Amino acid sequence: MNARLHPVMQVPVLETERLVLRGHRAGDFEACAALWADPEVTRFISGKPSMSEESWGRLVRYVGHWALLGFGYWAVEEKASGGFVGEIGFADYKRDIEPSLAGVPELGWVISPRVHGRGYATEAVRAAIAWGDKHFGAIRTACIISPENTASLRVAEKCGFRQLLATTYKDKPTVMFTRGA
Repeated sequence: MNARLHPVMQVPVLETERLVLRGHRAGDFEACAALWADPEVTRFISGKPSMSEESWGRLVRYVGHWALLGFGYWAVEEKASGGFVGEIGFADYKRDIEPSLAGVPELGWVISPRVHGRGYATEAVRAAIAWGDKHFGAIRTACIISPENTASLRVAEKCGFRQLLATTYKDKPTVMFTRGA
């Protein structure tokens, strides 16, 4: 059998004043698992902390997005400490949601509660959007946020997303935002 190898997408490194956004590595697993095991992190996302197995699947999914689609999630590091502080990126989750997000890159972010209030989410989202504008061109992007997650709602609005409508996802109220074309 002649296996055909596909080149692995080189994840671009983005730098802001205080952050580095880079591709995930296997060595990020412990920090990723700790982030997603935090009830404060998952409160507005799934409603329950993730087990290690779920966090591993998430990490592999991030890497897979880059390999299959040419976009994905970045690990977010604080420049000053070099510490892992979150994750941000574009995805195609094939969500069962109305209206459909088929063909629309969906931006998502999560920042560790230990660094909340420093503006890192806004800084990282702006960097990802700038990359997305160059990579995708003039297309629409989206994000979905729990209506109770006031901090993320503010970040989305500060970064140019506009509320499209209130909907539901997995039987929970969700606000869909879009940006661009």
